[in-house]
Amino acid sequence: MTICPRCAFETIEKLYSSPVPGVWDVLQCGRCLYTWRTSEPARRTQRDAYPEQFRLTPEAIANAPEVPAVPPLRTSA
Repeated sequence: MTICPRCAFETIEKLYSSPVPGVWDVLQCGRCLYTWRTSEPARRTQRDAYPEQFRLTPEAIANAPEVPAVPPLRTSA
């Protein structure tokens, strides 16, 4: 079973598969939106190898500050 390397959530969505079948998939976590390709190293794809300082808990996600929206581009005058 695949879990999110960053927050250990169990709902993972396959976003894309490689043009060559079976080479890699792009996966995304349903809770923290972390996205990774299955061909990346273990420190990016496996919870036990993911750096502890970057791991998230449900509490940290719930208490995260809102990221401000990117303002619209200015048009040249």
